[in-house]
Amino acid sequence: MPSRPRPPSGTTPTDRRRKNVSSPRTDRFLDIRRDPHSDEPLARGGDPEAHSVLQRAGFVAVVRVHETYHRVPTGLVEDDESRLATDAVGRLRAAGYHVDCDAAFDADSRPASYLPLGTSVAHVAERLREATTTDEAAQALTELTASYDGVIAALENILAAADFHDGLGQAADPYIARRLRYLAD
Repeated sequence: MPSRPRPPSGTTPTDRRRKNVSSPRTDRFLDIRRDPHSDEPLARGGDPEAHSVLQRAGFVAVVRVHETYHRVPTGLVEDDESRLATDAVGRLRAAGYHVDCDAAFDADSRPASYLPLGTSVAHVAERLREATTTDEAAQALTELTASYDGVIAALENILAAADFHDGLGQAADPYIARRLRYLAD
């Protein structure tokens, strides 16, 4: 069996996506199934991007010495667990992952995906590293500090949404609100 080309050492996943450098594809496979012992949906496998998608879908990371997997937040009823798992399957497939899942979580929906704010911040950092003049550096920093629509202003607005999440009525909303308050502090 021929070996796959290895990405250049020192490249990050973002570098490989930008420069179209191939990387092993085994991390593009995930399983989302109900655990036979706890009966809660668990997601196993994937790369850091998949872990980010799972967290955005409402899953909570469980980090062990030899493994990292994701579970749904505690306290959800089975319908809410299934909804979260189905949403995660759709999001992962929309991002190009192969997901094996229980039939109850299988769906054809592919929600639209948008670049996360972190990608924008990474782009600003790249612009700063590549800046050759004070003016170029100042323009890049303005993206972060603009008072109305800069990254810092957006972060303040996001963290202020904790009270909003608390009153939405979905089972995972109090968890999200607590997490936002923790980050704001």
